[in-house]
Parts: sequence; C-alpha cells; structure tokens
Amino acid sequence: MAYFDQMGCKKRKRGERVFKFKTFGEQGHPVEFKGSFRQNVKSLLAFGNLGNSLCGGLASWSFQLEVHRNPPEHILLFVVEEPIEVSLNRHCKHCLHVGWGNHMICNKKYHFLVSSKETVATCFGYYEGNCNESYSGTAGKFNLVEFQGHVMHGVFHSNGFGHLLCINGVEMGSDLAGYQIMEFWDRLCTGLQARKVSLTDNSRKRSMDLRLLYGVAYSEPWFGRWGYKFGRGSFGVTQQMYRKAIQAIQNIPLCLLAQQFGNSSHDIPSMFSRYQTLSGHFLITLRDLLRFMLELKACLPSENGSIDTYHSGVLVDTTCRWSPKRVEMATRVIVEALKKAEFRWVSRQEVRDAARAYIGDTGLLDFVLKSLGNHVVGNYLVHRCLNPVTKVLEYCLEDISNGFFPSQEGSVTNDSELRTRYKITRAQLLKDMFCLYSHFLQEQKSMMNTGIFATTSLASRVILNSKYLIKEYCGKLPSLIQVGLGENSDVYCTIRVSHDGEVDEGRRKVIVPHECFMLRNNTTFNELMLEAEKSFKEIYFGLRNFSIKSIANLNAEGTDLVFKVVKVGGELVFEGSAGENGLNDEDVLEGFRRDSVVDCPCGAKYDDGERMVSCDVCEVWQHTWCVGIPDAAEIPSIYVCGRCEKDILEFPSLP
Repeated sequence: MAYFDQMGCKKRKRGERVFKFKTFGEQGHPVEFKGSFRQNVKSLLAFGNLGNSLCGGLASWSFQLEVHRNPPEHILLFVVEEPIEVSLNRHCKHCLHVGWGNHMICNKKYHFLVSSKETVATCFGYYEGNCNESYSGTAGKFNLVEFQGHVMHGVFHSNGFGHLLCINGVEMGSDLAGYQIMEFWDRLCTGLQARKVSLTDNSRKRSMDLRLLYGVAYSEPWFGRWGYKFGRGSFGVTQQMYRKAIQAIQNIPLCLLAQQFGNSSHDIPSMFSRYQTLSGHFLITLRDLLRFMLELKACLPSENGSIDTYHSGVLVDTTCRWSPKRVEMATRVIVEALKKAEFRWVSRQEVRDAARAYIGDTGLLDFVLKSLGNHVVGNYLVHRCLNPVTKVLEYCLEDISNGFFPSQEGSVTNDSELRTRYKITRAQLLKDMFCLYSHFLQEQKSMMNTGIFATTSLASRVILNSKYLIKEYCGKLPSLIQVGLGENSDVYCTIRVSHDGEVDEGRRKVIVPHECFMLRNNTTFNELMLEAEKSFKEIYFGLRNFSIKSIANLNAEGTDLVFKVVKVGGELVFEGSAGENGLNDEDVLEGFRRDSVVDCPCGAKYDDGERMVSCDVCEVWQHTWCVGIPDAAEIPSIYVCGRCEKDILEFPSLP
C-alpha cells in the first residue's frame, strides 16, 4: 500500500495530517463524536482535505491513513457527498431489497471509499492528464464513486441508515485482510453513530460461500462477529426458516455421512478420522467437524506450515509448568492403565495409583486427570463422571475405532508412520474443507438429491437465500448522547404529515426516525418547532416544503417551556403539511415502484433483488427461478404466468 506514497505525494498539501488506520473512527480519532449522525459527519469532514476533481464535480474529502510505520504503508479514505438532485436514481435499491423501502428519500448520501491500487493509479493518472483543463471541461467525465473494485465502499443516507456495498480483501488483491476492513468499517459506523447498516453477504473463500460455512459452524454468518444478523431473506425465506435450516444441517451425525460414502471412491471416512485424531473432543456432528476445521485453519503457522494430527487429548497452555512432552507421556500412562481395566469404570484413585508406578510427579498426574475427561486420545474416548452412589470420580475408556474411524493397531498412537500419514498442511486442510462443502453443504445434483441429501440441499438453499444482513448501531435514539446534563437537555422528535388538515392514511406507512435535539432548559415549543422544521427539511427530500402546524401527542402552547411539560429525553410528534400538493410517493419513498406488484409462488411479496419476470397479462412480477426459467436462460420476450395461463385455458372456445 505504499502506492499512495508513490502516486500521491506530490498532491499532498504541506502539513497534511496522517491518521492511524487502526484507531480511525474511535472517540478522539480524529474527533469526539458527541452529536447526531449528521453532526458527527460534519465534524469528521472538517479534518479531511477538500476536493472536487475526482468525483464528477461532487464535493469530496480525503484522509491519509497509516497502516504501518515500518515499512511505511498508507491508504486513502475518500468521503464523497452526493446530493439527491444530481443522483442518477433518487431511489435506493439497497433500501428496497433489505426492507427499508418505506423510508423517506434523504437529501444527501455520503460515500466512504477505500480505493484499491488500480483505482488510485487511475485517479491520479486522470487528474494529472486533465490538470491543465478548466474544471467545467472535466466535470462529469470521471466519478470515483462509479468505479468498481474498491477495497471498501459504504454509503450512508443523511438520516443515519447505511449500506456496506463491498469489501475486497487479500484474495481480491488488497493488502488489507477482510477482517481488518470490517473492523475499520465497524469503527466508522460506531463513531459516526449510524442507526442501522445493511450488507449483502456474497463473501466467498475459494468458491465456498462463507454464509453457508460459518452458518453451519457457528450458527451465524462470518459478519456475525461484528453483530450483523439476519435481516431479510430472498424467495420468501423468513428468519424462522433460516434458523431451522441451519439446525437441520448442523445436527447431521458424522457416522451417518461416513456410512453413505463408506463403499464409494471418496476418502470421506479417512478425512473424518484425520480430524478426529487431532481434536481433543469427540466430533459427533457435521457442525463439530466444520467448526474444528475452521479453528484449526486459524492455528496453522503459515501457508506452507503443517502440524501432526496426533493429539494427546490435553491442550497444554503456554503457561503450563510441564512441557507438552511430559504431559503426553503422562497421558499415555493413564490410558494404558485404563486399558488394563478392560473398559470397566475405575475410580480416580485407582488410576492415579497405577500410573504412579511410571510417573513420580503426582502434580503432573493430577493435572492430566483433571484435564483428560471426555477427550479423545488416539482410538479411545476417555469418559469421566461422578459416581452417583459413592460420589467418587470414575474413568472409563471407549474404543471408537470401529465406527467411521479406521482401525489402528497398537495402543495409544505413537506410530511415526501414522504421524507422517496424518501430517496436515494448510493446503490439505482447505482441500478437505472444500470436499466437505461440495459433498454435504453445496446443493447436490439430482442423482444425490435423495434421503438425507434432499434435506441438506433444501436447507442449504434456504441459508444461501438469507444474504441480507443488518446491524443496529444506535437504533431509534443515539446511545452516546447524555441527557439532562448541565444547561442543555435532549428531546427526540419525529413528524406526521397531514393534507388539508387530515392525516393522510397512506403516509402512516412512511418511516421518519426520531431526531435528537439538544436544547437549552429555557427553550419554548415555538423555538423547538422552528428548529425541528429546519432539520427535517435538511434531511428529507420530500419535506423540502414541510411546515409544522401542531404537536400531535401533546397539548401545549407555543410559548410554553419545553422541559416544563416534557421530561428530559422525552419524545414528541409534530404534525405538519408538505405543501399545497401534499406528498407524492415518487418523491417520498426509497422503495417506490410505480404499478409494481410482486406475488411469487415462493411467497415473496416484495422485490428482493433476485431476477424477476413480469406477466404480460396481469403484470405481476415473479422470480424466474420459481417459474422454471433457468438462471442461464434469457427471459422470454412474452411471458404468461401460471394463473393467467389457466384462466385463458378455461375461456369458452369461440364458435
């Protein structure tokens, strides 16, 4: 990422500030975020370098962020302000798809862009090539926002709702890992006090969908570690369907899968055994195995590093006073003592006494006995439980080599050939993970789509159709604003639009989130109404002619003091008019689509962003996939839905 130093140093202003990438967006870095979303954005932009040549005439600010000092690595963060008047499309398709179509159109959008090397090179190359031309000659020819392949692209509406449009990590050529980009984005959203943020989870790792991998392993998508959860499903998928689909795949027993492939050419049982041998716990279900594989991947030392898959059954912490070799030796001795008991339950004291003939360190024996319960050692599962009668801890071995685990001769695994056979590298782990994904998670072909695989394929389809995720940052009320402190106090206001003195019932569906107003304690209602009217006009395009007439949820005079009537932090609803002609849906709703009706056989009643076709008779939209049009096929020029086709066939024949 030293590309900024190479490409942009001569464009830098003398004394331009450099901010740390790892802390940018936190409180005090670079500003204290104390106000509403709009106020916080204005405060942040005051620290940026203003320009308008790289974004088609739109105002933009840039921030230089230091990723590493030694060696020096920097990236550029651009913030582009897009007024709704110059937008190619006033309506936001992302709001529509995620379920925010009933939000009012905002006056401004703010694009937050971390550009790739190629984009930065194109940026400065174009700028230098046109630096001698007048601004009017270059305006509109170049727009950074329209470029594809940014490292990160997020957009906020001026009311604090936003969308993360893309992140591109190492696999897409970035020098930043995906988790680093997400941490940066999450800090920005938290600091700016965004309300809610959506994203479309299309993340993939080596052709594997991460929302399917992580959904089965952790019951949440990869983005779940930052608080993003199920927001809306495609093809009529609900949150309950999503949860049941995950549980259906998670609980599939590995022994059942091993039996299915036991007589085939696939080496599935051996793969199961490889990871069972390494694991310190008994892997029973598909979820257990997949989670262990993902955790193991994070522990591998390097791209070419490897680890032996023999595991002693005891995880030795780095602070442990005994070396892993001594712990392993004590474990072997204890397992051998239990084997001599011929798989019967033995008290802890009996095991300890038998092991003391070989291990003199009683502290080591106590440590291993405490850590070994319900762990796998070689071909054996060590059970530990409290005898309900004697109240004494007892141990017992269970031979697990006869299930889907291949039989291995000898006692506790100490065979160098076996260790070599089960040596695993990152490449092997990713290969096994893809094998697991392609055979058990991915939608199967018709020849495999029977029995348990039919259920798995259906559940996988439901999970893949749950890609719209949402995180609530501040919700309705900003969380960091203090109320009732000093001479200023807060109150929260929203509006209700009326026409000719009557509330328009159609407007009740329009969502206008509460805005926070910090007022002096001697503020009157007349002063508050003027301030609220001004703020809502600044935020929403459809309210540019809005005027407040009254308070809908309170009976008060305009000269009354606000905090004599309303509690600090209370909520007010102002009622007003949007002008002589009232509100037009096309100017009001983000998700407005004129004469558009969705009624698909899958149950969808809204546009979820999937490919659709409209019936030429009833003009109702349906998913192409649901009506049997393959994704690879073109949409027919003339299409009649099943209902209309049935009605046509029932018409009486002409004489």
